[in-house]
Amino acid sequence: MQFELATINQFLADMLLPFMRISGLFIAMIGLSAKSIPPQVRALLAVMLTLIIIPIVPPSPIQELVDVGTFLIVIQQLLIGVAIGFISMMVLNTFVLAGQVIAMQTGLGFASIVDPINGINVPAVGQFYLILATLLFWALDGHLSMIHMIVLSFDAFPIGEAWWTGTQFRDIAHWAGWMFVSALTLSLAPIVSLLIVNLSFGVMTKAAPQLNIFSIGFSIAQVMGLFIIWITMDNFIAHFESQWYRAEQFMCELLRICP
Repeated sequence: MQFELATINQFLADMLLPFMRISGLFIAMIGLSAKSIPPQVRALLAVMLTLIIIPIVPPSPIQELVDVGTFLIVIQQLLIGVAIGFISMMVLNTFVLAGQVIAMQTGLGFASIVDPINGINVPAVGQFYLILATLLFWALDGHLSMIHMIVLSFDAFPIGEAWWTGTQFRDIAHWAGWMFVSALTLSLAPIVSLLIVNLSFGVMTKAAPQLNIFSIGFSIAQVMGLFIIWITMDNFIAHFESQWYRAEQFMCELLRICP
């Protein structure tokens, strides 16, 4: 059995370009983008998913595999995948940011551990929220939704035929503003509660100036912070579902598949 060079080049192009788009998704997606995940695992998952979706992806319009134009198309596919995965990462960072705000307000920011995703030290409360959000992402089949989106992207942005517009890049940047809005909404109840506690200590200091408010108030603020985090934990799932629903709607708008 003999294969022509054009057939081999076409097969490699049909394999390489979808692989790069899927790899871009895994580089920026929740869970798989963590530094604790070996690159070999991400590459193997990308190869497996590429082999699965090759039959439903139109043939790549590539004449020469080793060419400057092909290199630019490869970069385009990588950026498409990264942009889709970036939206899911903004959902995760919403809760990391909320945890950091709560930790700083309650005095729990002194306890910090290494974030396995970004490789930096973050408050333990932010890391706790990050773990909860990641578990909810897997529990709600968020990974399946992301795979579904990346498959639909081949219809919205055919290889070598369509590309993100400047308006879509702007919309992605503007949508990241929801991260700060949602983080403030999630941390609003603990912040207001701690504000009331601090006002109470202010009244106590005015009534009893000899009371060492720094040694007592700091400890009580930390205990109250943990208690407030505990009683507001029921709202965490609702906030995650709301933020994830907005992310899915936004991805549908970008891929032009909204009903």
